[in-house]
Amino acid sequence: MENLRYIDLEKLEKMFMGTYCDIRVGFGESNHIILKDGNIDEISSGMSAGVSVRVLYKNGWGYATSNKVNLNEIEELIQKAYKIAKISNENSKKTVVLKDVKTYEDYVKSNAKINPENIGTDEKKEYLMLAHEHMSKNDTDENNKIVSTSVAYSDAVGHSLFMNSEGTKIEYENMRVLMYMTAVAKDTTLQYASERLGGDGFEVIKEGNISQKAEYAKNRALRLLSAKPCPKGEFNVILDPELAGVFIHEAVGHASEADLVLQNDSVFKDKIGEVVGSEYVTVIDNPLIEGSFGYYKYDSEGVKGSETKIIENGVLKNYLHTRETAGRLNMETTGNARAQGLNKPIVRMSNTYIQPGDWKFDELLQDTKNGIFLKSSRGGQVDTGKGLFQFNAVEAFLIENGELTTPLRDAGLSGEILNILHNIDAVSDEFKLGVGYCGKNGQSVPVGDGGGSVRTKTILS
Repeated sequence: MENLRYIDLEKLEKMFMGTYCDIRVGFGESNHIILKDGNIDEISSGMSAGVSVRVLYKNGWGYATSNKVNLNEIEELIQKAYKIAKISNENSKKTVVLKDVKTYEDYVKSNAKINPENIGTDEKKEYLMLAHEHMSKNDTDENNKIVSTSVAYSDAVGHSLFMNSEGTKIEYENMRVLMYMTAVAKDTTLQYASERLGGDGFEVIKEGNISQKAEYAKNRALRLLSAKPCPKGEFNVILDPELAGVFIHEAVGHASEADLVLQNDSVFKDKIGEVVGSEYVTVIDNPLIEGSFGYYKYDSEGVKGSETKIIENGVLKNYLHTRETAGRLNMETTGNARAQGLNKPIVRMSNTYIQPGDWKFDELLQDTKNGIFLKSSRGGQVDTGKGLFQFNAVEAFLIENGELTTPLRDAGLSGEILNILHNIDAVSDEFKLGVGYCGKNGQSVPVGDGGGSVRTKTILS
């Protein structure tokens, strides 16, 4: 890695007559363990290495990758990418303008306290077994209804380097740890519930109270067995931070990605400065929250990450950008160009959340009086162009006289993105960020989403 930091890209830039060039080099190792019903189902590990090169010639991009990492290979990739860029320029129907940005030279060390490479496989297995035992242990006859458990663990440790022809050189030390546990319960129906832990280092597993998380997954799965079907129709609802965060991520975050705006596939197109929600809606994307799953200091184009207010007090303020989308729309960069592995950087979120308000959760319940409380996300669909959404909650509860009462299941919410944003009239003072991966254009990157609990009005279907 060390000698790659001193490639003279300025000479290459002159050779290419002022074209822009950037290089990303990465080395990584990953480990995976899957425990199924208390038995090891899989233990695997892998190593990866590669380099990607982008060249911009006028209005054409050239892109080339290789799993060989050496100086000769990189120079050949630059030549190849340059030739592709010239051909691409001949067929280009758009003007490419890269927004000017500050250059940096930096070494970014991981915030992890415990390197997962320093933890043996046997010790990792002990934590998976702990989760299984707490999900399956038989405290009551009710627990006999837990018919299956699974626990999946993964970690990744890597080093990467970004360099471009403008003088930016950034070296990264990267770590990610994730554990996902699921309990399955059965009587007349089959129900499941999951919990997850994730972060930079193995401390998230050691300090993550796995026993409590596993018990919660088990109890939720059992609770869903006797829960009543959720009523249909329009209701006042409260979304917990997880479900509110998923809604904000999917319906607001993706709609604010500038590449989708440029493709006419966003309900937010041409709405900068317009009111798109109530005054209680402030949505933020921020990669600089240390310890979060979506943390990074610089994006995949070497642009420094920053807090971006997408919506402020109901007014659409910003889109999320790569340098190219910022240049094409003549807006400021936001540091949201992200790439998985050797893929091309595209506009991606980091940690996206609705800003907490000043309501205590109990006060919010009491003020709501009657409605439905929706908890956690089981996925859904969003049409960012038409501005439509459909989400499924893991579970729900009736709100009667300001208190949570009857457990409910099969709760789905749907409607128009702008309507639900305008109907938000309260946000709790909680701040919780979930952990997960977001997929787009075949790429998956770590993200966080959440905020506080949100009260709004929507259709349950």
